[in-house]
Amino acid sequence: MLSISGLGKIFSGGVAALENIDLRMARGEFIALLGPSGCGKSTLLRIVAGLIAPTSGRVEWAAALQEGDIGVVFQEPTLMPWANVRKNVETPLRIAGVPATERTARAMEMLALVGLENFALAYPRTLSGGMKMRVAIARALITRPPLLLLDEPFAALDEITRQQLNDDLLDICNKAQLSVLFVTHSAAEAVYLSERILIMSARPGTIRRELRINAPEPRAEAFRHSQQFAAYCGEISAALREAAV
Repeated sequence: MLSISGLGKIFSGGVAALENIDLRMARGEFIALLGPSGCGKSTLLRIVAGLIAPTSGRVEWAAALQEGDIGVVFQEPTLMPWANVRKNVETPLRIAGVPATERTARAMEMLALVGLENFALAYPRTLSGGMKMRVAIARALITRPPLLLLDEPFAALDEITRQQLNDDLLDICNKAQLSVLFVTHSAAEAVYLSERILIMSARPGTIRRELRINAPEPRAEAFRHSQQFAAYCGEISAALREAAV
């Protein structure tokens, strides 16, 4: 579904953020990106999203896909405080000129998907951090994109909420048949969520190593407490230490 070849990014001032990134992503895959701070994970996501242009290399899509067929969720939910939950979720459709009746129906469908259909008229100030992130995910999915990009969406949440949202995200991905590219600093989160983990080197970021997570699906709480999970986390942590050198 997505092919990245020889991708590089040099910012003004000569700062090389990315170098020679090669990545292939199949439909339905969940891929996590890990690496040291400043290695270009977020930059890579923004290039895939079309928010910034690469300096070199190519991003190519499958014939049936367009660059805009993606949803993006950042670390901050960035909800409009003056609008209720439903109107926040409707925003991409309102910008696209979709009629109000259809916007409302689609927004309620997405809120049901993330378990917030009873909070459609609530305002962001009344929501917990986890609920705000669910709203941001619903907003990203309202255009029904086949690819979802997430940039450390759960980093600011407590561990219990984070684990619950990990489970919710996997459930949403399964129901919506999504492909996901997920940036995180957490080895445990990457192991729990992903089919493949790509370890990036320190700046300029390049993909240093790839690991496949061969674990039972659907993932469940028992996996978090298994020896297999602990072994994968240890392997990922060691790979991260090597990549930081």
